[in-house]
Order: sequence, then structure tokens, then C-alpha cells
Amino acid sequence: MHYAARAMIDTEVAFVGLGTVGETLMKGLLSANTLSADKVRASHPREDRRREIAELYGAGVHASNSDAVQGAGLVVLCVKPQIFPHVVEEMAPALAREALVVSIVAGVPISAIEKRLGNQVRVVRAMPNLPCLVGAGASVLAAGSQATSEDTALAERIFASVGETIVVEEEDLIDAATGLSGSGPSYVFLLIEALADGGVKMGLSRDRSLRLAAQTVYGAAKLVIETGEHPGRLKDMVTSPGGTAIAGIHTLEAGGLRTTLINAVEAATLRARELGITHLNGLE
Repeated sequence: MHYAARAMIDTEVAFVGLGTVGETLMKGLLSANTLSADKVRASHPREDRRREIAELYGAGVHASNSDAVQGAGLVVLCVKPQIFPHVVEEMAPALAREALVVSIVAGVPISAIEKRLGNQVRVVRAMPNLPCLVGAGASVLAAGSQATSEDTALAERIFASVGETIVVEEEDLIDAATGLSGSGPSYVFLLIEALADGGVKMGLSRDRSLRLAAQTVYGAAKLVIETGEHPGRLKDMVTSPGGTAIAGIHTLEAGGLRTTLINAVEAATLRARELGITHLNGLE
């Protein structure tokens, strides 16, 4: 569900490891007037990047992760999984007991975060996807054992600033979301490219084919979202008897498109589980 931004976040928010996604979340909150710049702290190892963020957003940016989280009521953990142990070890002594930790660290389960920061820490784990960079993301959230409903609602507000959010009751379902919405943009990019190739094969220019393919996928997705209709019903609205669409669909079905996409989501989900186990074993 899309959680509409309401009152301002009235606590200091620290973005630890302010990379592309972290910056996108911060920018989304600032643009939605959900967070004011004077409440923002961040950390980044490079001086030029710290200077750039400070100039762009007016945020306080630190070289030290511990300095960034000092006094923050909300910490958004957005580092690469390989450096997660080092980062949490550095920030743990400075983390306020009442702080909420929202993690977008890929493959690192809530139990590993709790183990490193203390079992009483309140954690919400999130899995955003690439389109959050343009405000059209799909993010999935799961709450740790100590997180409250208010914590989950606050996390929803963060990710609602860059798209849609869904909360799952079981953390394991984040792997399924990774296989679907996390990896899904790559499937759609491939689909757009293939459709454009088809247009080129049939005589359209590359530029026109790509624009038509991308707009067609965008328009179809928007129609599903805004009408709430089942995609099968919308498909039937396009496929007239003996027409062009049904001829194309027949070819797609013969090629196993539906089965292939289902298998792709399954394969990506299983790989996400493998990576999660690997990361967990490496953190123990």
C-alpha cells in the first residue's frame, strides 16, 4: 500500500553509508516535506561525497558512522553486506537505546542485525527496488520481534516517499519479494528490449521502437494499478477474435513466456535465500 506522508518526522534521522539508494530515500523524504534538513545526519567515507551531500541537501555528513548515529532516533542502514560487520561494530556504542534501525542491507536478516546491536534493538528490514530512483519503487518491509506497529508505520512513511510499500508478516517472504520486485525490473528491461527489437525487425527505427516499447509497458502497468482490474481481464479487452493481439499471445504461450517468468521469480528467490544463508553464516 502507498502510505501518504503526513506529519513531519520529528526525530533526527541518520543515513549510514549514504549511497545511491540512501540518498534517494533522503531526497524523497525532504521533497515530500516529511523530513527537514536540520534533522538529517549521514555518513560516507569519501570527503568529496560528504561535501557534495552537505551542499545539495544541507545535511550534516560525517566521516564516522558513530558520529552520524549519535543521538539519532532513527537510523537507516544502507551499506553493502560485505562491510556490514565493520559498520555496525563502529556505530553500536553510539546507538541510542530507543533508536529504530531500518535496514536495506541486502541479504542480511534481522537476527544478524539484532545479534550485532543487541537483542532489544528495534529493527525493520526493507527491500526497495531500482525504480525507487524515479519515485516508482516497490518496497517490501518486515518487522523484527522488538519493533512496534508505530515503528513499521514510520518505515512505511520512509519508503512511501519513493513509491509503493508492502508489509509482510514473515521475514522469509522478503526473499520472494527479492525474486519478484527486487529482480523484476531486470526482467522488464529485457522485455522492453525484446519488444523494441521486434519493432526494429518489422521496420521501425531503434529510437521509435524503444520509446513505443517502454511507453507500452508503462501504460499497461499503470492501467493495472489505476483500474484495479485483473490483468487477465485487461488482456481480454485487447484481444479481439481473430485479431493481431491473440496471434501474438499464441506465439508467446508457445514460447513458454508465462512459465519462463514464473521460473525466473523462483530461481531468483532461491538464490536470495542462498545469499542470505551465506551472509548469516559469515556473520556468526
